[in-house]
Amino acid sequence: MSRYPLPSLDSLPEDIRARILEVQAKAGFVPNVFLALARRPAEWRAFFAYHDALMEPESAGRSSRLSKGDREMIVTATSAANGCLYCVVAHGALLRIYEKKPLVADQVATNHRKADISARQRAMLDFAMKVSQHPRELGEEDFAPLHAHGFDDEDIWDIAAIAAFFGLSNRMASFSNMTPNAEFYLMGRVPREKKPS
Repeated sequence: MSRYPLPSLDSLPEDIRARILEVQAKAGFVPNVFLALARRPAEWRAFFAYHDALMEPESAGRSSRLSKGDREMIVTATSAANGCLYCVVAHGALLRIYEKKPLVADQVATNHRKADISARQRAMLDFAMKVSQHPRELGEEDFAPLHAHGFDDEDIWDIAAIAAFFGLSNRMASFSNMTPNAEFYLMGRVPREKKPS
């Protein structure tokens, strides 16, 4: 599965083990990224602190006008451009769930310009893709379409930071041969089984 052996849960520092068990309880499985990066605890903590600040801004004491679906859409589109199987599959699953559209992740990953998304989201992804793929070409003219769709400069920072952070994530997942959990493939496509009360 992975080029590097995954550590066992009981070998991890308590704070990391507790967070992974919390994720497992919520999702019903442990996403491979949590174990793959745990081989280096200091890097794991730094990675997930920045991840959470961007993807769950409330956890860092701030708000964002980007929806959860918007954020996952940025990750899915830019990860596809970077050829990262893990992130496209994992974040595509979350995108389907948040947007309540079973086809949207495949559309966004293949060609966001033809996807069933709003003009606002298309402008957001155009900018995110430029940050991800052609950052040296960014200029003042790239901000005007975002402002025209109601994004302010803080929103634009969020878009750019998510695209940039997942450039790191994509490269770590790709070089280490991180594979998506099988559970991700059906999430948001078929109804989730209800747990007995």
